[in-house]
Amino acid sequence: MTATEINEQLGLPKQTVHRLCATLEREGFLNRHGTSRSFLPSRRLRELGVGLMFSSRSHMARRQILLDVAREVRETVNFAVPKDTGMSYLDRVETDWALQMQLPIGTNVPFHCTASGKCFLASLPAREQKRFVSSLDLRPWTDATKTQSDALEADLTEIRTRGYSLDEEEFYDGMVAIAVPVTDNQGRFVAALAFHGPTQRLSIADVVEQKSFMQEAAGRLQEALFPA
Repeated sequence: MTATEINEQLGLPKQTVHRLCATLEREGFLNRHGTSRSFLPSRRLRELGVGLMFSSRSHMARRQILLDVAREVRETVNFAVPKDTGMSYLDRVETDWALQMQLPIGTNVPFHCTASGKCFLASLPAREQKRFVSSLDLRPWTDATKTQSDALEADLTEIRTRGYSLDEEEFYDGMVAIAVPVTDNQGRFVAALAFHGPTQRLSIADVVEQKSFMQEAAGRLQEALFPA
């Protein structure tokens, strides 16, 4: 948002808003891309937001919903938020299967080849998405990783239309995943709710079969994190 757009929400004197934005930018709460007039959340503001989502009441409600999802899908469930270097697992419920992928809380995974990362990218406005994708290192983690920006952008368009994203062995050979967006009351992306598992137990058809259940759980998370 630009300072003018921010002021439309606050209704403060124009000079005050510009001064506040300059202070927040200087202190690391906001930043801008190059010469753009639009402000984006910076590291300190994202950390503040994550801390709020980890506060006791919302954390307990979120944890219970993740446990419910894990019991239904019987695989590892993740709640991931975007950070500078990728999607970070803020919360996680491990499967009780002996065979599982070890990606603990705090792990950062790439944007371009994970279900949660592509879920976030698909939520971005078209111009910002194109700029973001062009800045990524589209490293080939597996033979299935999309390493060309046009192929990735086509995938993101499909994700935005259908409302969920897939990892079809793009991050790890032998692992598939599905992710759905968790949004705030204004429909803005907050986090990705995802689950993954090995292809010995799961096919893409299996994870897609759970899409409606996952979307319902994402709605419950929205209600828990952003009560009316």
